[in-house]
Amino acid sequence: MKAAYLKEEHEMLRTSLKKFLEKEAYPFFNEWEEKGEVPRSFWKKLGEQGYLCPWLEDEFGGFGADFGYSVVINEELEKVGTGLIGIGLHSDIVVPYLSHYGTVEQKKKWLPKCVTGELITAVAMTEPGAGSDLASIRTSAHLDGDHYVLNGEKTFITNGVHADLILVVCKTDTNVQPSHRGISLLVVERGTKGFSRGKKLKKVGLYSQDTAELIFEDARIPQENLIGEEGKGFYYLMDQLQQERLIVAIGGIAASERMLELTIDYVKNRKAFGQSIASFQNTQFKLAELQTEVEIGRTFLDRTIQSHMNGEGVEKEVSMAKWWITDLVKKVASSCMHLHGGYGYMEEYEIARRFRDAPVTAIYAGSNEIMKSIIAKKMGLGK
Repeated sequence: MKAAYLKEEHEMLRTSLKKFLEKEAYPFFNEWEEKGEVPRSFWKKLGEQGYLCPWLEDEFGGFGADFGYSVVINEELEKVGTGLIGIGLHSDIVVPYLSHYGTVEQKKKWLPKCVTGELITAVAMTEPGAGSDLASIRTSAHLDGDHYVLNGEKTFITNGVHADLILVVCKTDTNVQPSHRGISLLVVERGTKGFSRGKKLKKVGLYSQDTAELIFEDARIPQENLIGEEGKGFYYLMDQLQQERLIVAIGGIAASERMLELTIDYVKNRKAFGQSIASFQNTQFKLAELQTEVEIGRTFLDRTIQSHMNGEGVEKEVSMAKWWITDLVKKVASSCMHLHGGYGYMEEYEIARRFRDAPVTAIYAGSNEIMKSIIAKKMGLGK
């Protein structure tokens, strides 16, 4: 059943995007996985076709599209591979901070190039000693004349190698209580003195997604690169994390649907004991169970997306979708790889890559334990 928020124009976008990806992404994705990054040339091709930040206003290069366009784009990119998550992070997670809280001057300076793919963005929250607990970050910045002096380290940064603009979460007031009131957001630009990138991180999966450490040693950031108001960063993050977690859930359900598609095709064609694997009751029951759970997840997700598009606060529902669907992705990946038999463990089969890529979805954008804590609070449980 097609989601109510998807109209004819969304399906037209899907058709054109599929054709684009069949030409520009699918044939090269394994090469990108081996090289450990998606080339900047692909980002620029996406920009040329209007597939980056389509929701931005005309004056900044977008065309004022609704969130349904972002849903379609993220789904189709996920079908190519989870390693393309950096594109959705750029378009639907980082750039919204610049659009919602940036000054007119900041928007004019950065947004048009974010649309064309000339500028790639990242957000730097996680630190070696602080993950989901943002209030405990140690990266700090103090004002010195008309510049902030930034010091600290960030790790596990998506788009960390390619990023030209990095939205850094830091403390501009280390004495205020509660400590989250001292958090601000600064944009660090490529080439800033005192800013360096550590090693590209080797991961269990998501090989083509460039993930890196970022290091700030007395980096001087112009005061005009402050996003919004000083000390309001934590509240901006809380407002935008709803959409970030929704993007993760969208990718998760698309990945689950893709794995089922691969596996159903495989078991129909693979023979054992003189008959197709699909003819065995165990195979049928296992796939029937997975199909049911994926469709339940899709239905709940579509309802949550519609509410989000209506401007409703869906923090609880997004947290539910994020944890349940990303747990489901791991289950689907494990079961589908098993149904592929020994071939499922071979690199040339897509299911092997999907199996590697699935687990981290339950960790990033806030671990699933954090999601459950949010749900519990919304239920009136605990503090």
